[in-house]
Amino acid sequence: MSANVIVALAGNPNSGKTTAFNEYTGSRQHVGNYPGITVEKKEGIARVDGREVRVVDLPGTYSLTAYTQEEVVARRVLVEDRPDVVIDVINAGALERNLYLAVQLMELGIPVALGLNMIDEARKQGLRIDAARLSQLLDLPVVETVARTGEGLKALMSAAVAHGDAKRGTPWKPLEISYGPDLDPVLARMVERIEAARFLTDKYPARWVALKYLESDDDIRALGRAAGPLAAELEAMAAEVARHLEATLNSYPEAVIADYRYGYISGVLRQGVLTRHDELSQRLAASDRMDRVLTHRLLGPVIMLAVLYGIYEITFAIGEYPMGWVEAFFGWLNEAASAALPDGLLKSLVVSGIIDGVGGVMGFVPLIMLMFMMIAFLEDSGYMARVAYMLDRVFRLFGLHGCSVMPYIVSGGIAGGCAVPGVMAARTLRSPRERLATILTAPFMTCGAKLPVFILFVGVFFAEQQAQAMFALTLLGWGMALIVARILRSTVIKGESTPFVMELPPYRLPTLRGMLIHTWERTWQYIKKAGTVILAISILLWAAMTFPQLPEDRTAVFEAQRAAVTAQKEAAEAAAEKGDAAEAVAAAAAAAAEEGAEAAAEGEKADPFEEQLAAIDAEEAAAGLEHSIAGRVGIALESVTGAAGFDWRTNIALVGGFAAKEVIVSTLGTAYSLGEVDAEDAGSLAERIKADPHWTPAAAAALMVFVLLYAPCFVTVVAIKQESGSWRWAIFSTVFSTILAFGLAVAVYQIGTAMLGGG
Repeated sequence: MSANVIVALAGNPNSGKTTAFNEYTGSRQHVGNYPGITVEKKEGIARVDGREVRVVDLPGTYSLTAYTQEEVVARRVLVEDRPDVVIDVINAGALERNLYLAVQLMELGIPVALGLNMIDEARKQGLRIDAARLSQLLDLPVVETVARTGEGLKALMSAAVAHGDAKRGTPWKPLEISYGPDLDPVLARMVERIEAARFLTDKYPARWVALKYLESDDDIRALGRAAGPLAAELEAMAAEVARHLEATLNSYPEAVIADYRYGYISGVLRQGVLTRHDELSQRLAASDRMDRVLTHRLLGPVIMLAVLYGIYEITFAIGEYPMGWVEAFFGWLNEAASAALPDGLLKSLVVSGIIDGVGGVMGFVPLIMLMFMMIAFLEDSGYMARVAYMLDRVFRLFGLHGCSVMPYIVSGGIAGGCAVPGVMAARTLRSPRERLATILTAPFMTCGAKLPVFILFVGVFFAEQQAQAMFALTLLGWGMALIVARILRSTVIKGESTPFVMELPPYRLPTLRGMLIHTWERTWQYIKKAGTVILAISILLWAAMTFPQLPEDRTAVFEAQRAAVTAQKEAAEAAAEKGDAAEAVAAAAAAAAEEGAEAAAEGEKADPFEEQLAAIDAEEAAAGLEHSIAGRVGIALESVTGAAGFDWRTNIALVGGFAAKEVIVSTLGTAYSLGEVDAEDAGSLAERIKADPHWTPAAAAALMVFVLLYAPCFVTVVAIKQESGSWRWAIFSTVFSTILAFGLAVAVYQIGTAMLGGG
């Protein structure tokens, strides 16, 4: 039986697939069995527009997961015979359930056409299906049919063959949908390993193989064990995520994957595809009733903003106390180390480089942990998907896509995410232009690395409006991301928008155990980063702020000053011992006058000589910091960055922030610590910043705006290069965002200073 076009008929049992096969092939069909099994094999020849088409009737199946012989056969025919197109015959009266197989076919990447069969019966049930809208959303042909009468079958076959012709010779393009925060990162890692090893990719898409491992597909696992050693690693990864899901959601990967597939289907049908003539008389399911309120055109956005604001309000209201305990612990550790270690480079490294550097970042763990817990609640409940659904209309105005919402949220759109997985999450966008615009703007979100900076300065300068300030920063990040996306989509990344389909998984009541596990996992990542990456960078920056040390001639000047003060002190003490009280008082008064110490003039019990020596030590420490490599860089940049209110210490911290944003706080802690002499009097970093006359609310606001928007961290830049396929876009992201951030920071500082004055 020879024909140059192969069409496979797929569908659920009782969908009318075999009736359609008989209509297409008539008596020109062959019936047999597939080798080694009793599953019936049926093939036939149909004539379409003057061409002979080989039609293969696949066994009726509900899915492509190898639980039954029929499913194994259907999948192997698709992969090994590689038909030009698959016609999925769907019972239109059970559209949602039947589309499950269609989604799996699309995930396999094979060209698909849908036949909405028994459309007449669906209409009698009060169903109205917009086939054109469904075709637009899924980007494949959709034709209404009645197989028993032959209605629409010719049009369906013609559309399917034309679709197969258009796709012939091009690689299969699998559908990629999001499977949520628990599975997506694991899938990404598995795909990376599968692609690198070319593991089963001669027949199957890498992501599809990864999904089958997560679904415990015995057939794929057997093929994998024969293919290479990677199989054991993939099975271990699948087992690990299965344990994680059981612990957090009391579920398993197959169930979660099915939920998200049905969520994707639900998202399709909600786009005006399926309506019920008697819909108002139908009893809505619990999720539908909740969605009527939570995704309402007017109420939905209000509730969403209230939820976001509530996260910050609760975080600051509860987290302030444990944050104080952590700060007190690191303050005690600072004093203990200062007392135990002798003066010198080792003491400077431990106290200024490690304790003040890393401690400044660790102090925010309680607040960030609370934020992670509330975000875990929103994710586990299914509400995050509704946020994306509601924002689609807004995103379209800015040239983006509703699917861009999840990369934004993963990057820290609600706060506490990370831009690296956010950039990678943009893979789910079908349009390369929308994907690129999303990749370039996702780093504007409030990622977890930026939170310590914001919490520090909001707590110092906006203590009475902490939740409002964080809420405003979050909205600013979203707003700037959308504005920049609109600019990019109107200039360098022009192109049409694509239809949006969002997965709407059913609502779940999060378990306390699941929330705690999710919270701890993310918090531990933060702590681990502080103890490794941030520690290493803090030590490097300490070295840059310590070396080269002051030359001997400058050190000699400070030593001479100390010697002079010490001589005065000894003379005063000698005079006091001889009973010459008047001379001692005169010497002390002279020293106090020289120092300008008002405290001595007011009669406070302060040793004027010790104050002078402390002032000399502080002056030498500041001079040493300015003389260091980092100090010179910071001072050199000050002529430019001063317009935004950044001093040289801030410049050093921001340069370090190119490596990782958490470093900004640790570097400020080190910089202020190196300029201090007495650890007991230094106070926390927040107290030091508050006491520094350079800092004003306008300067703090400008810094936070700059940190929010300037260059992504180095790891994110690498991710942008990998996802965009070019260093050009990675460099563009770094340069463009830094220029944009600096321009806005200058505007904020200048306007704020003009309105508020210098204080």
